[in-house]
Amino acid sequence: MHMADALVSPAVAAGAGVAAAALIGVAAHKVKTIRRENIIPLMGVMGAFVFAAQMINFSIPGTGSSGHVIGGVLLAAVLGPWAAFLTLCSVLIIQCLVFADGGLLALGCNILNMAATSCLIAYPLIYKPIAGANAGAGRIFVGALLASVVGLEIGALGVTAETELSGITALPTSVFLSFMLPIHLAIGAVEGVATGAVLCFVAKYRPETLTANARGAYDRGNRRRFRRLLVIFGAGTLVLASAFTWLASANPDGLEWSISKVAGLTEFTSKALPTAVMPEYNSTFAGVIGAVLVMTMLWAISTLLFHSLRRAEVPSRTKK
Repeated sequence: MHMADALVSPAVAAGAGVAAAALIGVAAHKVKTIRRENIIPLMGVMGAFVFAAQMINFSIPGTGSSGHVIGGVLLAAVLGPWAAFLTLCSVLIIQCLVFADGGLLALGCNILNMAATSCLIAYPLIYKPIAGANAGAGRIFVGALLASVVGLEIGALGVTAETELSGITALPTSVFLSFMLPIHLAIGAVEGVATGAVLCFVAKYRPETLTANARGAYDRGNRRRFRRLLVIFGAGTLVLASAFTWLASANPDGLEWSISKVAGLTEFTSKALPTAVMPEYNSTFAGVIGAVLVMTMLWAISTLLFHSLRRAEVPSRTKK
């Protein structure tokens, strides 16, 4: 669902960019005040895992289209919505700047359509009420499935609305929407099944992880409880990034497929950014490199956030 610059006008890009930047600022403040410093490595590993998972496009049978997971619901269930939003934003930024996956002008739109819809809308409004705390596998799976579908559908609506407001393409809104919603319904269903399976696994072997938002499972006294989880997701990242990318479908993704159906285009992409080191992931080690970059970016951001929090707390303690 990564939008290209060719779909977005400067005005719409600016509005989406301001909104995305404001949400990132709120997320940074929320994460800074979580007071769980051990969440930093988990954000890094989970961000790398989602980056690697997004590289694997899966075919949608009978359509000639493909899709990939967004990962927002998974991240929010493990990290909490604001830490998840910041993590997924880091993934999208690395994808844009290093791999030219999504336009720079459209980056704000992509953050709203993928990160905000899944982490800040679908998770708190759909997944959390269904799954709740200490939920069984059935409720976790249903919550993940419905939240993933809703997140993708809202994102598809966002893409259509932003394209219409931009007014620089000749895509009829009603026809465009008639392709976008069904194909992303199918993509969301596949992501929901995958997300539900992963979360059920986590709930079985590390149930405290899914209730960390409520009772601070990542404080220093519980480091050993999630260390194995870090190893599992880290190993999963390496496997996905190095061994399974060859399974990715060559079919156009849901957005490109919808455009081709409406406009009769076989390709609808923007030029790679001059800063893009590996446009279109044209390296055997693109997955591993991208995962490492995401982890590094999240570690740097999180470290700065917690360092600034500690500096702010020192004067207040001194006054006491």
